[in-house]
Amino acid sequence: MTRIRSRFAAPAAAVLAVTAVFAATAGRGGEDITRARLERAIAPTFANLYVQRSAILGKTGVTVASIDARAACDRGGPKVADVGPGANWICMITFTDDGGQRQEGKFEVTANADATYVAGGPSKLVGLATITDTHGNDVTNPAFEFDGAFDPDS
Repeated sequence: MTRIRSRFAAPAAAVLAVTAVFAATAGRGGEDITRARLERAIAPTFANLYVQRSAILGKTGVTVASIDARAACDRGGPKVADVGPGANWICMITFTDDGGQRQEGKFEVTANADATYVAGGPSKLVGLATITDTHGNDVTNPAFEFDGAFDPDS
């Protein structure tokens, strides 16, 4: 009898541990995804990636500060609360481009329950999926489509 108990004790403990972790995190996501949290996360992520894009293209002097990216996000229009995961988030990102012009682009965003997101912007503002670097190589455009995360507790 003792042998049977010890044989099943470790697997049972593992199942209980996994169940406890799942129970502790299962409620995360829905109400933790808010307009403000997404806006605070997506603007600096975009700015950093736009700086990388500009460097790839050989544009100098472009910094996160000079881009001054700001986001205004909405989920599904005026009749839908701006909370929760889903593929129906739109973020308007306003920024100063690498030519010094103020721009505004509509980014389609999928917000996930695990506090991550995927965003894609207009190619007329950020370029195509691949761009040509200063050496003539076709490379991935980091600002074309990107993913990020936000603090669900902030």
